[in-house]
Amino acid sequence: MNRYRLTAKILLTVFIFSSLSVEAGQNDGGPGQAEISSPEGGKPAREEGLTLPMAVQLALQNSPRVKATLSGREMMDAQVRESKARIWPLLQFSETFTRSTNPVFVFGSLLEQSRFAPQNFEINSLNNPDPINNFRTALNLKWSIFDQMQTSSQIAQAKIGQEQADLQKEMVKQQIRFEVIRAYYGVLLARQRKEVTEEAVSMAESDRKRIADRLNTGLVVQSDLLSAEVQLAEFQQQQVQAAGDLVTAQAFLNTALGVPIQTSQNISGHLAEKHFPLAESDDLIRQALQSRPDYARAGSSIRSTEEGVRGAKGNYLPRVDVFSTYGMSGRDLSSGSSDYAVGAGLTFNVFDLSRNGRLDKARAAQSAAAAEQEHLARQIQMEVIHAYQEYLSARGRMQVAAQIVAQAEEALRIVQDRYREGLTTITEVLRAETAFLRTRLNLVSSRYDYYIGYARVLITIGKLTDVTPFAS
Repeated sequence: MNRYRLTAKILLTVFIFSSLSVEAGQNDGGPGQAEISSPEGGKPAREEGLTLPMAVQLALQNSPRVKATLSGREMMDAQVRESKARIWPLLQFSETFTRSTNPVFVFGSLLEQSRFAPQNFEINSLNNPDPINNFRTALNLKWSIFDQMQTSSQIAQAKIGQEQADLQKEMVKQQIRFEVIRAYYGVLLARQRKEVTEEAVSMAESDRKRIADRLNTGLVVQSDLLSAEVQLAEFQQQQVQAAGDLVTAQAFLNTALGVPIQTSQNISGHLAEKHFPLAESDDLIRQALQSRPDYARAGSSIRSTEEGVRGAKGNYLPRVDVFSTYGMSGRDLSSGSSDYAVGAGLTFNVFDLSRNGRLDKARAAQSAAAAEQEHLARQIQMEVIHAYQEYLSARGRMQVAAQIVAQAEEALRIVQDRYREGLTTITEVLRAETAFLRTRLNLVSSRYDYYIGYARVLITIGKLTDVTPFAS
């Protein structure tokens, strides 16, 4: 066979085999797609106002942590393909050139090239041969029929790694939802507190004007006007503080959304009165152990270490390999003689102390993973109880605050009427106004705590997968 034709056929075989291997790897599942699907909706329609679902979707799209988890999944996909590739045989092509006067090399090369002649048996020719060129073209096939369960163990661990990457992505997405909820309603809280303080300032200004008019007519004393001005100054200070808190809350929201910190946001919605039903703490703990992504990851880690133990035990088994070689040797690239070889081998490590250490190491990792999961289970139970009690506390404070607001408003009306009739002092009026402002601020703050408390319970049990229940 012509040497060039042989080389071309070998290269064509290598190309076809490589194409089949790539296609098989692709059929095993490609890398994770960098796309985010969530129930929060599509692209934010900023001109219509930034709703909570839109804010969450924007944060998921911009978050570097989500992008990192997607890259982690792609790495695990590649690891699976790499591990599965070991099942296939290894096909290698080689082309070597050697020129030597080594007697053994010359003798063997002449035999490979089918050019050995009777004169090559001469003593001088055997001991002091002339230099010879040998071009060797070869196609080598190596296939591990049984590799002590190493490949199957690595494939199983890589697939578990895919599951862990998905669980990590879900955990990160829930954390982002919680951060957006906290920042989004933080803006609404700051905005409503600012509105309340502005109304309080407006009310204090009206009081000062009214008292100044009464002072001009001699119905009140100068101290009443001074007290009203002090009250107005205090309310104005709270108004300034509330305005600064609003700017800070907007910056915090922009940070959570992954947009420039000075971006102007048209936030829609308000801290409305809502009721979020929850099960009892025991049921919540059960749900957490079923739904928490980090707890599921801990379980996956145990399964991964079990596969590691299985792989370590495989070192006590024999290894079986087969091989095949087809090649051509000649003095140049246009001539030569072909040959082939096939064979199989069995290898068994009769004495290998290191495999005992590898098995002990794998078993220790399995025990450590089980202990970590048990510790996480206890921590989750504590987190659920704490979040649940915080939720109950916020709900109770919100209910009390709603009742007190109405009472404080009525008390203020009565005191103002009595003051106009001259039946009480300005001190009582200012005290009632301060109490009314405080109760209104407490109400919006307790509503915010109630919203965040409910979100914290959901993320604690691993079910903060949708934000539509929070939307106003």
